[in-house]
Amino acid sequence: MTFRTPGFGRRLGSGRTRLVLPALVTLAVLLIAFMVFTATYTNLLWYDSIGFQKVYTTQIKAKVALFFGAGLLMVLVVGANVAIAYRLRPAYRPLSVEQQGLERYRTVIDPRRRLIAWSLLGLLGVLTGSSAAGQWPVWLAFLNRTSFGVKDPQFHKDVSFYVFTYPFLRLIIGVIFATVILSILAAVMVHYLYGGLRLQGPGDKASPPARAHLSVLFGLFILLKAVAYWFDRYGLVHSERGVRTGASYADVNALLPAKTILMIIALLCAAMFFSNLLRRGMMLPGVGFTLLVLSAILLGGVYPLLIQQFQVKPDELAKERAYIQRNIEFTRQAYGVDGAKVVQYGSQPVTDKKKLQQEADTLGGVRVLDPAVVGETFRQFQQIRPFYQFPDTLDVDRYQVDGRQIDTIVALRELSGAPREQRSWVKDHMVYTHGYGFVSAYGDRFAEGGVPEFITKNMPVSPDQKIKVDKPEIYFGERSAKYSVVGGQGQQELNYPDNSDKGQRSTTYDGDGGVPIDSFLNKLLYSAKFQDKNLLLSGAINKNAKILYDRSPRQMVQKAAPWLTLDGDPYPAVVNGRILWIVDGYTTSNSYPYSEEMSLGDATRDTITDTRSAVARQADDHINYMRNSVKATVDAYDGSVHLYQWDENDPITKTWMKVFDGTVQPRSSIPPELEAHFRYPQDLFKVQRKILTQYHVTDPGAFYNGEGFWEVPEDPAAKEKRQPPYYQSLRMPGQNTASFSLTTVFTPGGNTGGNPQLAAFMAVGSTPGRDYGQIQILQMPRNAQPAGPGQVQNSFETDEKVKAALFALRQGGTKTVPGNLLTIPFGGGLLYVEPMYTKAAGGKENQPYPILGKILVRYGNSIVAADTLDDALRQILGGTGTDTGTTPPAGTPPQGGQLSPELLKARADLRKALQDFEAAQKKGDYAAMGEAWKQLKEAEAALWSASQAPAAQPSPSPSPSGSPSVSPSPSGSPSPS
Repeated sequence: MTFRTPGFGRRLGSGRTRLVLPALVTLAVLLIAFMVFTATYTNLLWYDSIGFQKVYTTQIKAKVALFFGAGLLMVLVVGANVAIAYRLRPAYRPLSVEQQGLERYRTVIDPRRRLIAWSLLGLLGVLTGSSAAGQWPVWLAFLNRTSFGVKDPQFHKDVSFYVFTYPFLRLIIGVIFATVILSILAAVMVHYLYGGLRLQGPGDKASPPARAHLSVLFGLFILLKAVAYWFDRYGLVHSERGVRTGASYADVNALLPAKTILMIIALLCAAMFFSNLLRRGMMLPGVGFTLLVLSAILLGGVYPLLIQQFQVKPDELAKERAYIQRNIEFTRQAYGVDGAKVVQYGSQPVTDKKKLQQEADTLGGVRVLDPAVVGETFRQFQQIRPFYQFPDTLDVDRYQVDGRQIDTIVALRELSGAPREQRSWVKDHMVYTHGYGFVSAYGDRFAEGGVPEFITKNMPVSPDQKIKVDKPEIYFGERSAKYSVVGGQGQQELNYPDNSDKGQRSTTYDGDGGVPIDSFLNKLLYSAKFQDKNLLLSGAINKNAKILYDRSPRQMVQKAAPWLTLDGDPYPAVVNGRILWIVDGYTTSNSYPYSEEMSLGDATRDTITDTRSAVARQADDHINYMRNSVKATVDAYDGSVHLYQWDENDPITKTWMKVFDGTVQPRSSIPPELEAHFRYPQDLFKVQRKILTQYHVTDPGAFYNGEGFWEVPEDPAAKEKRQPPYYQSLRMPGQNTASFSLTTVFTPGGNTGGNPQLAAFMAVGSTPGRDYGQIQILQMPRNAQPAGPGQVQNSFETDEKVKAALFALRQGGTKTVPGNLLTIPFGGGLLYVEPMYTKAAGGKENQPYPILGKILVRYGNSIVAADTLDDALRQILGGTGTDTGTTPPAGTPPQGGQLSPELLKARADLRKALQDFEAAQKKGDYAAMGEAWKQLKEAEAALWSASQAPAAQPSPSPSPSGSPSVSPSPSGSPSPS
C-alpha cells in the first residue's frame, strides 16, 4: 500500500508547466530573432555584393523610424487615455444587475490589468508601426521633394505639392485619426468596465469625469475632421465627378465652398465639445454634432449633385469646357505626349512607277524576321543540348555589321537546369550553373530554306564572328536557377559541351559578383534562408566559393532601385565584348493634378505579354504620370548593376537621387557604345499610344463630343487582343535616312465589329540622338482612309493568287503562322509587309518549328506573295501583282478551260518533292533534305510556267492547289552537337 501527500501531483504538474511555458516562449523568441537576423544580414550581404548597400540601409532606417514613431505614438496616446479613464473611475458604483455582472469581469481583470494593458498596447503598437513602416517611400520622398516648376490652375500650387506633400499629409492625418478613434474606443471600454458609463440604472449615464474625458476626445476627432475638410479641397484636382479627371464645374462652384463651410462648422462643433469641460450636459455638443452630420450630407453630397443635375447637365459642354481644357493639357504633360507631332498624310499617294521604284531602292532593311515567331526556330538550330533554352519571344536590337547598321534579332542561350536523368544537388547547384552564348540573326533576311541567317551562333564562341563576345557565360539571366554555388577552388562548372573525350569544357567563375559562402556562419545563414541543409553540410563547397541568387535582371534592378517601375522586357546587348542586360526604369505617380488615370497593366497588355513577362505589377497599378527616367544595366557575367539617369528633367528622379545619393549615375557617364543600344521602351510607348487614342484631340469641344477618337486595333493573328507595337527601321516623311523606330497604328474609335480602316500611323524615334523620343503621327484622310490591319489580313486570305500560294503551303498537315504585320509609310501611302511562316505537323519524334513560307505585301490595291521582299516589290511596282483580287491563282485554268498535261505533271512533281522532303526530315537526313529542296524549287518553277499556258478545252475550274512558290516547313531535326 502506498501513500502520497494530497495535491502533490497537481503541484508537481503545475511546476512543470511553469517551467515549460517560459522555455517555449524563450525558444520562440530566439527562433524569430534568428529568422529576422538571417533575413536582414543576408540581404545586407546581397546589397553589398552589387555595391548598393546604402539602398538597403536607408530603407531600414526609414522603416525603423516610422515603425517606432507611429507605434510609440499609438501606444502612448491610447495608453495615456486608458490610464486617465482608469484614474477617473468612480469611487462608488450604484448597485444594479449591470454592475454586478461587470464586477465579475473586474475581479478577473484587475489583478492582471497591467499585463493585459501592455500586451494589447504592444500588439496595437506593432500593427500600427508595421503599417506606417510600409509607407517609407512617401516619407522619404516628402523629405527630399523637388519642384516640378508647374502650378495647377485652381489652387496655384506646384505639382510637387500633390505628388510629394499631399500624400504625406494624408498619411499623417490617417495615423492621427486612427490614434484618436482607438483612444475613444479604449476610453469607452474602461469607463464602462469601471462604472464611469452606465447603460442601466437611474440618474446620469455618465459620470462628470468620464463625460469630460470623452468630450475632449470627441472634440479632437471633430477638430481633425475640420483639418481633413481643409485638405480635402486639394484632393478635388483628382475628382472623377466631371467629364474627365480633375476639378469640374460642380466641384469648383459647389463642393469647394462646401468643404470650406464644413470645416468652419466642424471647428464650431469641436469648440462645443471642448466647452463641456466647463458645463454639464450633452445637449450643446449633440446639437453641434447633428448639425455637422446634416451639413455633410446636404452640403457635401446633395448640393453638388443638384448643381450637377440642374446646372451642368443641361449645358454640359459650356460649363465644363475650361475644365476639359485643363484635363487635356495636364494629361498630355503627365504622359510626355505634349510634344507629339500630328501630320496629315496619305491624301496624295505617289502613282508614278519610276518614283516608287526609286523610293523602294531606299527601303532596304525591312525587318521581316518576327521575334515573336522564330523563338522555336532559334531553339531548334541553336539549343545544342536540351538543358539550354531560349525565350518564346526574342528581342530586337541593332548592330553594325559589315559597316551597315541592321535590325537584329537577339537572344541568350540560358540554362534551364541539369538534365532530368542526371539530377543531384551538386549538379543542380554547382555544375550546371550558367548559360552560354549570344545568338543573333539578321532581321531583314533569311538563309536558304527559310530559316534565320545567323550572325552569331554555336558553341564555343568563334573569334571571327561579326559581333565580338569576350564573355559569353550567362550567370545572371532571366532563367537563372534559384541559387548556384560557384567559383570554389578547383570547382568545375559546365561551360559548354564539345567533342572532346569528356564531352564538355569546364570553367570556374571568377567574377566580382556573388556573396562569399566559404565560412561556417554564411553557410549556416544561407542554409536557413533557402531551407537547404546541403549548403551547410556539403563538402563540395570549397574556399573562395560564392553563392549567386536573386539574379534575374529585373529582380536585381528592382532591389537596387525600389522606387522604379520596370519595363516588362529586359533585353541583352553586347557592349565592348561583354553581354549586358538593359532594363528600362520608369518613375510613376497617381497624384498628378488633372491628369487622366489608367491601369498600367491593362494599358500594356497585348499578344506579346502572353509569352513574355509584363511590366512589373503592383497591388494598385493605376497611374497618371510616367517617365522613362532611368536606364539600368546588369552584367550577365558578374552581375554588376549600373543605374543611369536618362530623363534629366524628371523631378521624381531628382528626388530619389537625393534619397539614395550616389546610386544613380548622371547621363553624361553613359558609355557611347552602351547608349547606341538604348531604345524607346515598349511599355511607355503602349501607355502613350493609349493616351493618344483620345488626347491627340486638343480642342475641348471636339474632345467632349469624341470626334476623331481612335482605338488600338486587334492583332489580326490573335483575336480579342491588342496588336503590339513593332520595332523596325524606317524612313518617316521628311527624313533623309531610315532610323530605328517603334511603331503602331490606330483605327477609328467606336468600332462595333468587323475590320475597321486605318485612322493613323504613329512612330517614335528609338535611336539616341536628336529624334529620340519624338512622337510623330501620320493622320490619314477621314474621307479616304486606307485599309486597317484586319482588312489587310483579310485581303491576304481572300486574294486569289495569295490564297493559292497559302493553300500550297498548307499541304501535308503543314500550317501557316502569320508573322508581324508591319505598316510602313511609302510613296505617300502605306506599304504592308507580313512574313507568313510554315510549321509542319508535330509528332513524338520531331518538334515542329516555323520557317519562312512567303512574304506577303500590299500597297494600295496591289497584293502579292513572294519568296523575298525584293521579289514582292518588283511584282507590285512592275504591275504584276493582284490589283482587284479577281485574277485567277496559279494552277487554276482560265474560265472555261481545263488543266493541261504539263500542269498536272507539275502538280504531281510538287507533291512528290514535298513528301520526299518530309520523309528526309523525319530521318534527320540532311543530304536528302537538300536534294528534296532542289526538287521542290524545280517543281515550283515548272508549276508556275505551266499555270501561265492557256488551257485547250473547257472544264469546270478545280479548287486551287498550286502556287507560284512553295516553302515547305521542316518539322524538326536533330540539333547539331
